[in-house]
Amino acid sequence: MSVKSDIEIAREATMKPIAEVAAKIDIPAEALNLYGPHIAKVNYDYLKSIQGNEDGKLILVTAITPTPAGEGKTTTTVGLSDGLNRIGKKTISCTREPSLGPCFGMKGGAAGGGYAQVVPMEAINLHFTGDFHAITSAHNLLAALVDNHIYWGNKSDLDTRRVALRRVLDMNDRALRQIVNSLGGVANGFCREDGFDITVASEVMAIFCLATDLEDLERRLGNIVVGQTRDRKPVLASAMEAPGAMTVLLKDALMPNLVQTLENNPAFIHGGPFANIAHGCNSVQATKTALKLADYVVTEAGFGADLGAEKFFDIKCRKAGLKPAAAVIVATVRALKMHGGVAKDDLKHESVEAVVKGCSNLRRHIENTQKFGVPVVVAINRFVTDTDAEVEAVRKVSREFGVEAILCNHWAEGGAGTEELARHVADLADSGKADFKPLYPDEMPLWDKVKTIATQLYGAANINADSTVRARFKELQENYGHFPVCMAKTQYSFSTDANLKGAPSGHDVEIRELRLSAGAGFVVVVTGSIMTMPGLPKVPAANSIRLDSEGRIEGLF
Repeated sequence: MSVKSDIEIAREATMKPIAEVAAKIDIPAEALNLYGPHIAKVNYDYLKSIQGNEDGKLILVTAITPTPAGEGKTTTTVGLSDGLNRIGKKTISCTREPSLGPCFGMKGGAAGGGYAQVVPMEAINLHFTGDFHAITSAHNLLAALVDNHIYWGNKSDLDTRRVALRRVLDMNDRALRQIVNSLGGVANGFCREDGFDITVASEVMAIFCLATDLEDLERRLGNIVVGQTRDRKPVLASAMEAPGAMTVLLKDALMPNLVQTLENNPAFIHGGPFANIAHGCNSVQATKTALKLADYVVTEAGFGADLGAEKFFDIKCRKAGLKPAAAVIVATVRALKMHGGVAKDDLKHESVEAVVKGCSNLRRHIENTQKFGVPVVVAINRFVTDTDAEVEAVRKVSREFGVEAILCNHWAEGGAGTEELARHVADLADSGKADFKPLYPDEMPLWDKVKTIATQLYGAANINADSTVRARFKELQENYGHFPVCMAKTQYSFSTDANLKGAPSGHDVEIRELRLSAGAGFVVVVTGSIMTMPGLPKVPAANSIRLDSEGRIEGLF
């Protein structure tokens, strides 16, 4: 008997009209801007009307360091939300929107999997409500206005050698990482070096996900530093007279997107920065809206806890005043065996020894998450090849830290497969044990913030940077030293070497570049060989995506 694919399961789902799903959390039909029968945005008038509501409990889902064996963080977020609803807890999930780059590249979509999905899966994984297109357009409008400003006299005295703003595209394309623009003569402007990042790494995306309303959005957009003058004074987007038009392009996008799980429970999917090159959390707008409407809100943060969870705590929670009540670390026996040295093709064979060795990775993630004062539970995302002895090894390691490890079967059973986890998470969230605190204070110098993350969370011995980068630290410290830092680092290791599995220690973290995101309110620290515009793999997922004879999409994860 063949196993159904995610898209086959999603296609067989019985979806309810989105107004019926909204009614479960007391959103009236008139508060919805419909994008077809199963997708809606919640309008601003309604968002304002619920601001006096009491907040529910916020639960973070994060994970161990990802491997090709898979961990299932979004799947667990959706499954846990369904499980909480099954046991009578009014719950909403809040996740990020997929980027077209990974959908047509190598990672696939971000709608969950198996019987723990959000639907309509194809729409969510493709153009959805057009939010990413709006962000791309708003960012590139600013880029066009910068070059137009230079062309028409450069009133701000922007140094064309020091333009910091790059263009963006929501697709993996290594050929656009570094370009030269304005070729072709006088009529096309002043020739200069330029480049592209993927849209999810855009500062506009970060601002979009941290803005609390349209007024805050426009203010933040105006604070984007597009470059410097010859005497190194910052030039802002406001000098390009850009924020008003950019906000117009983002006006509809900023409203949270409401969809449903396969079990017809409400889910907000909004915003989508990657956690390896950006801050990796869904929008503050969606999370705060959900907290006003539900008793429990389950949200995810990208990649492993060293990236997504750290940025969720140190950037999103710090900026938005959020206080998480519990955290779930997703692990699989398969992934832990890979961290323990087992090759992907051999994962079907039992190896308790490899699980124990690979649990060094889980240990560090548990310790790291506990440093933020948030109670933790481990969710073991079950695969059919897992043995009882391997599962017990994970439980034993977790208990060393006073943490339960609970076996979950949500991929095959949906919410029914997470009921035990749901009860434990609800008890943790209600226990009052959470005493959330960021890893470092605002007043700590930028260099020390980076070193604190590297040594306390990554297991590094030190951080290194050349004289140019050290000078940039000193320059930014003067006006932006109170900002948190956003680490751009490979997701595949605690180190900057993607090949080092488990829990490497004693390594140095090499800082390659600093990028100021003044509108978002953080400094991006680029480490190792991480790229902010990914390339396509040798065999992209796009090679297998097509329409069948009936016009249905095939090959989409």
